[in-house]
Amino acid sequence: MTNAAPPQPKKSFAKVVIASLIGTTIEWYDFFLYGSAAALVFNKLFFPTADPLNGTLLAFTTYAIGFLARPLGGLVFGHFGDKIGRKKLLVLSLLLMGGATFAMGLLPTYAAIGVAAPLLLTLLRLIQGFALGGEWGGAVLIVSEHGSAERRGFWASWPQAGVPMGNLLATAVLAVLAAVQTDEAFLSWGWRVPFLLSGVLVLIGLWIRLSVSESPVFLEAQRKAEQQKVAAGKAAGLKQKPPIVAVVRDHWREVLIAMGARMAENVSYYVITAFILVYITSELGMPRSAGLNAVLIASFVHLVTIPLWGALSDRIGRRTTYLIGTVGIGLWMFVFFALLDTKSFFPMTLAVTIGLFLHGAMYGPQAAFFSELFGTKVRYSGASIGYQLASIGAGAVAPLIATALLAAYDSSFPIVLYVLAMCVLTVIAVVVAKETKGSSLNRTDAEIPSVRA
Repeated sequence: MTNAAPPQPKKSFAKVVIASLIGTTIEWYDFFLYGSAAALVFNKLFFPTADPLNGTLLAFTTYAIGFLARPLGGLVFGHFGDKIGRKKLLVLSLLLMGGATFAMGLLPTYAAIGVAAPLLLTLLRLIQGFALGGEWGGAVLIVSEHGSAERRGFWASWPQAGVPMGNLLATAVLAVLAAVQTDEAFLSWGWRVPFLLSGVLVLIGLWIRLSVSESPVFLEAQRKAEQQKVAAGKAAGLKQKPPIVAVVRDHWREVLIAMGARMAENVSYYVITAFILVYITSELGMPRSAGLNAVLIASFVHLVTIPLWGALSDRIGRRTTYLIGTVGIGLWMFVFFALLDTKSFFPMTLAVTIGLFLHGAMYGPQAAFFSELFGTKVRYSGASIGYQLASIGAGAVAPLIATALLAAYDSSFPIVLYVLAMCVLTVIAVVVAKETKGSSLNRTDAEIPSVRA
């Protein structure tokens, strides 16, 4: 049994990495764009009967609905990705996400069709979340399964970099529109431009994704499965457990490890990038633009350093690198809010930048770590379920919990304790997991224990 995928030509493998990165960037561009629009215009265009605060809350409620659909997307895409291949599902996820985002740009507003407008908006947001739930697993797996074990952490981290890249792209497009349009023009029609632009981006992404080959590890697993059927004389009628059933019955420990590992990573990310806007405006009385600019600068650093953390995990291990980030982010939370409380832009930017730098120590090796936890027949399902289920209890509610704690105690200290509690859960999950660096992805079931003896 080899410890790597079959050797791939350099040009072919580079195309796989680029296809995953660009596709993931486009999908996150779409996802982040909705959040920005929810804060800027959706409350006025789709929920105008409510007072401004309630309208904003309703707009953000539809934003949160996207998170609820992600686990379902992970289940469905994971099941079929393990049955018919990674590439087909990646193409479908991009079509669904891009189509939903493009359709948002064409939606009539509440003034035109009444209550049907927010209902259609919510439906399209559900489609976005469903598509994103299937995107992550396929993107990281097709890179992991094409590459060698020796540098898997580095190469598999590139799709992860699509998150800050998508955020940067969405922010940049909105910034350009803000610079060339009046507020009235943006509210009237300008907000539609970045959504319609998604159609062009999707065409580019599809062209690249359709040109890459299917995962060689998946194809080899399919070939062996067919040989086993023929050898058993049951080529027509041999039944196997569906991937989702196999994951729940035989790999629930690995799923729990993935979920636990995700808690500190996901919660800290949304506290640093989303809750900061609530904190500096409501608690510190600073303009929202200061926080947005700080996050924009930090996101660029995040983008650059995620692959570096992935490369480090190839040298010192997934667990060690992950623990550096977890412990680091837990300790940095004390400094993070102290720097924000200075009400100065440079300390604020430093707080966010170092926070995302440490977050990258978890997010960089995460793709390779989760891929290596599962065998080929259940890898898409297992990795997607663990990743997406955690997002409901972590990222989806992190800004809400942090905001509630701030309102109840008028202090950042309870928020620090909240992040620390999530860090403890992640430390436990990572410590009990077996180091996976260098493990084979050609196995149909785990050949190494996922939990330390």
